[in-house]
Amino acid sequence: MQIDLVTERKEILNRYKALIKACKHRLEKGDKEMIRKAFEVAVESHKEMRRKSGEPYIYHPIAVAHICAEEIGLGATAIVCALLHDTVEDTDLTLEDVRGLFGNKIAQIIDGLTKISGVIDNTSSIQAENFRKVLLTMAEDVRVILIKIADRLHNMRTLEHMKRDKQMKIASETLYLYAPLAHRLGLNAIKSELEDLSLKYTDDEAYNDIAGKLAETEPQRKKFIQKFIEPLKEILQEQGFKFKMFGRPKSIYSIFNKIKTKGVKFEEIYDLFAIRIVIDTPFEQEKSDCWKVYSIITDFYHPSPERLRDWISTPKSNGYESLHTTVMGPEGKWVEVQIRTVRMDELAEKGYAAHWKYKESAQEKENNLEGWLKRIRELLENPDANALEFMDDFKLNLFSDEIFVFTPKGDMKTLPSGATALDFAFDIHTKIGEQCIGAKVNHKLVPLSYEIKSGDQIEILTSGKQTPKEDWIGYVITARAKSKIKNALKEQRKKIAEGGREILEKKFYKNKLDFTLQNVNDFANYLRLPNSQELFYRVALGNVDNNEIKDYLKFKEKPEKGAHRKGSGQKIEQLVTSARGSSDMLVIGDDMQKLDYKLSACCNPIPGDDVFGFITVGEGIKIHRVNCPNAVKMLSNYSYRVVKAKWMNEHLISFLAGIKIIGTDELGIVNNITKVISNENNINMRSISFDTDDGIFEGTIMVYVHDTKHLNHLMENLKKVKGVTNVLRIDEKQEK
Repeated sequence: MQIDLVTERKEILNRYKALIKACKHRLEKGDKEMIRKAFEVAVESHKEMRRKSGEPYIYHPIAVAHICAEEIGLGATAIVCALLHDTVEDTDLTLEDVRGLFGNKIAQIIDGLTKISGVIDNTSSIQAENFRKVLLTMAEDVRVILIKIADRLHNMRTLEHMKRDKQMKIASETLYLYAPLAHRLGLNAIKSELEDLSLKYTDDEAYNDIAGKLAETEPQRKKFIQKFIEPLKEILQEQGFKFKMFGRPKSIYSIFNKIKTKGVKFEEIYDLFAIRIVIDTPFEQEKSDCWKVYSIITDFYHPSPERLRDWISTPKSNGYESLHTTVMGPEGKWVEVQIRTVRMDELAEKGYAAHWKYKESAQEKENNLEGWLKRIRELLENPDANALEFMDDFKLNLFSDEIFVFTPKGDMKTLPSGATALDFAFDIHTKIGEQCIGAKVNHKLVPLSYEIKSGDQIEILTSGKQTPKEDWIGYVITARAKSKIKNALKEQRKKIAEGGREILEKKFYKNKLDFTLQNVNDFANYLRLPNSQELFYRVALGNVDNNEIKDYLKFKEKPEKGAHRKGSGQKIEQLVTSARGSSDMLVIGDDMQKLDYKLSACCNPIPGDDVFGFITVGEGIKIHRVNCPNAVKMLSNYSYRVVKAKWMNEHLISFLAGIKIIGTDELGIVNNITKVISNENNINMRSISFDTDDGIFEGTIMVYVHDTKHLNHLMENLKKVKGVTNVLRIDEKQEK
């Protein structure tokens, strides 16, 4: 195919002129020259390159710059960065060249854009680590992410030229991260377009079906909207309002989502569109005028009281302001009406970039954005080992709806929907979160896991003796709380490990073994533990005894005898993933292959128990204790279904186990029993119940332990309590 370079050159210049026209009203002295320079550098750098469609590559940076200018409303710096955003990654131009030509600020943004490129390629940890770097840059300058969103929007608009697998990858990535980011930054129009385009490529059948039905029903929708608007127009004009009133259809993706989540048909969705009323009014009259318009509408159409949303008094943290109500319109149909001002409408469509235009109200929104970026910075200050988990936490905080709650003094806090009392405690201060023992919501006592609701007034109860527990991670949803809890647990683990170090030193001394770094590391390897800290931690819990040190000494003398111990460690890299997560450390069968399994409820096995696997008909492999009440029947009648299963000594996690204590009703026995439990390292009690009958004492305790050894250690100590005659292990099932 012959390429007409003259026509192309003309087209490139035309697109450049359109870009200058789009940002003209925002350019200051010298900006136009800087943009021209960036344009020329980009044209020169990309001159040999073409896009998949066969077009000159330079069309893409110009289009991205155009989106930044027109659809996001960014200024000259961002436009220059958009024009140059692919140069450092794809051409001979270096970051130093950019710094020399355009200065530090632009080089910094380009650096951020280069790092962000291909960040979530495959959801691997390395990519997630990159993502952390991106957020770091973004927390410094939000323009990095705004330009990246513009870049992604243009890629989505031109996705038809890509191969199918690339289309799927890019569209999924867009739904996973870029649409939530656009939403969080208040770019509603772009968010909707990104979602719609993603759906077009991930589920074209559903997309085309909804698009077709929307087109089909458009004439009758227009008719209905006209009928609804007509009488309102008259009244609003009479009252002297300057306004625009129109119907806005719901995006294809939000209709698709409603069909999927609510299980309704397209025909049953009543809010396929919303009526938007945009009034032109001075800033100081905005609130009262919006409420006046609301009053006029509800005089005319009957409102649904529970469907009123006031985001004018308390804007969303992405800057969104609007008054939403649902009213009963003609033909007995519910209609959503959105009331806002010209300023609010522009903020809703263009997000934060539009704030500079409205200086007087920008400050408050700016604080909201700052608050969000501050939360990102906090997240980044606590780099957790699992970067993918970090990404999920971050995403959760991006796309969740918000609730507004109050402190006892009446200060308002914004939290994601689904947040708990513990989330609220950590939102106030890390120390308050760590020492939280409960909360009062609207003066009523609630547990830490209580899900708070909009409008709740919350008082946090603390105790200096309280420390974070492992199960707290399941009580919180905010990334801040999660990372703070994980950090605190790590610190606790460290402290416990320090105590374990001293105990191990004494044990080594008793066994005439030098306490050297080499010996400690070799012993940790022998027990197949990841590091010496894990070894010290287990020693402190009483999980490492003299016998193991003696076995290790024998192994040291004759390594070939115990070689299988280490060798088998190589074979067991593929651990089984279980219903409780990958850290259950169980391997199944002779060849130690990776299989799914569930822990059986009839005997509640925990790590360290002698166990076997039983292949069921419908539920895969179930793990039972060898002394399970049903074991005999299974082993004798269905031995062909039984497979070997063995716990591997990986990371310690908590399991629920039950203990039955029988004894004579001595004075203070309950106190002595609870004292023993609280003195045991890292054992948390879930429930405790006692009963006495004719001087015979019987108690049931449910505790979280790490494995059988941990449990046995506790049981041995309980047997020493004065008055206790027997201590037995029971199953959770028996407790109920």
